[in-house]
Amino acid sequence: METQRFVDWRGNPISKKKHGGVRAAFFTQFMVTMTNVAYIPSSFNLVTYLRDTMHTGVAKSSTMSTNFIGISCAFALFGAFLSDSYISRFKTMLIFGPFEFLGYGLLALQAHFPSLHPPPCNTSGQLNDCQQVHGSNLVLLYIGLYTVALVEGCMRACLASFGGDQFDSEDPVESQLQSSFFNWFTFGISLGGFTGLILIVWLDNNRGWDYSFGVSALLFLTGLLVLASGFPLYRIQRPEGSPLTRISQVIVASFRKRNLTLPETLEELHLEGSSEKISHTKGLRFLDKACIDHGKSGAWSLCTVTQVEETKILLRMVPIFLISVLNYTPITLLLTFTVQQGNTMNTKFGKIHISPISLFILPIVLQMVTLVVYDRFFVPFARRITGFSSGITHFQRIGTGFVAIIIATGIAAIVERKRLKIIEENGLEDLGSGVPMSVLWLTAQFLFLGITDATAFPGLLEFFNSEASRGIKSLGTAIFWCTLGLGSLMGTFLIDIVNRVTRHGAGGRGWLEGDTLNQSRLDLFYWFLFAHGGVSFLIYLYLAKRYVYRCDPRIVNAWHASL
Repeated sequence: METQRFVDWRGNPISKKKHGGVRAAFFTQFMVTMTNVAYIPSSFNLVTYLRDTMHTGVAKSSTMSTNFIGISCAFALFGAFLSDSYISRFKTMLIFGPFEFLGYGLLALQAHFPSLHPPPCNTSGQLNDCQQVHGSNLVLLYIGLYTVALVEGCMRACLASFGGDQFDSEDPVESQLQSSFFNWFTFGISLGGFTGLILIVWLDNNRGWDYSFGVSALLFLTGLLVLASGFPLYRIQRPEGSPLTRISQVIVASFRKRNLTLPETLEELHLEGSSEKISHTKGLRFLDKACIDHGKSGAWSLCTVTQVEETKILLRMVPIFLISVLNYTPITLLLTFTVQQGNTMNTKFGKIHISPISLFILPIVLQMVTLVVYDRFFVPFARRITGFSSGITHFQRIGTGFVAIIIATGIAAIVERKRLKIIEENGLEDLGSGVPMSVLWLTAQFLFLGITDATAFPGLLEFFNSEASRGIKSLGTAIFWCTLGLGSLMGTFLIDIVNRVTRHGAGGRGWLEGDTLNQSRLDLFYWFLFAHGGVSFLIYLYLAKRYVYRCDPRIVNAWHASL
């Protein structure tokens, strides 16, 4: 680690003995846990809140939920740009954090006061007699939701990168700790979700949405205060300017010099002016022209080799990013529609009432157990066999998760077809609930989603961080969250397209346009997602096979080799 790039909270040079390490990373782990105690149950159960309290329809409830999750992830780009360009990651979290507390507070107020939401109504039957949220109340709902989404995006862009900053990637011991940090970071997300799905969902069902949003606000504030209290221990990276600006300079400079001839040797290219040196690569040679010194100086006319290589890194990751978005698209749709399915089914198991949202505990528990076993047992064992520093390659881990998504959609389609068959046999089409089928039928698809969370999620996070150069680490984290966010937004797009294509006649309804889920054809939509996932996975295999890692995954440093 170049210590001059990192300072303490006063702006003074850091001491590796005093600053950073596991102690400092603990505060980020606590923050990510508290954040997700509030966020995960609120986002997963948002569809129920919109249906039961705001009286939105089946499709609109799902699209509003996927939009909320998607935009939360998309705002990570804003957080990455701001923290890299103008203020540190630590200051970004401290400045924006209080606004998420405000967003949850607004949602709690709206849920508490009857005048701020529609009057109670029986949403289990036809929604025609129910007044949907509208006017100023709808505006208040959007302000509360997207205030939370904005801050959540900024926190996501900064938390993982800030935690990684506490370890020196060039130190053998700290490098291993940094690698484990991302597994434990994911574990913190799961632990927060597990706790929230018990505590917050219990408040939803027994005390009301005003209590659950209020407690979410207090938990987030607690996490923020604990994060702030660790300021004497942190290694804080100085802002070095936006990587988006440096990349734009390369594109503009190479376009201006598109008619010039590349020199035969690397020595003739412009090498000075960069604090980090990245080896020159042969691909995407048209960008190398940005380094040709043709007599004009200036950042938009002459770039360094390192700038060009940063740009190449991002461009090479773009196909993986795009195909990962397509593979991740079914996830949010499965989550939101499964909750709606569960709300129509028998939620009693003996004398126990099982809330559909509580089923999310299953994949989260599976994810936590898998992450611990993977980090502590599988990686050391596999490393000795494969020679890969992470046991298996990033793409092998990610691909395992994508296969689990496909299986989950297939199981979901079969279960939904069985549910609809029971409805047809009992003449329950006009009801929104009361289907004599146990909610436990939904557990199988949840378990496969847990496999995805333990494989594809941390695999993508580590891939975008390890492949990104030092100057674009925050952007790499933001790209990871955009993968999940755009996948959610793509789900909204697919719902609209499928409804348009399957709508017959002027008064016809699409597969997901029924007044209740029982009047929709969610089973056919799941089969569509199954086919979509299969095609996307084949494209992923092709791209993964052609991708060349920037850092050879078989290279294991001496400390690893000694294990």
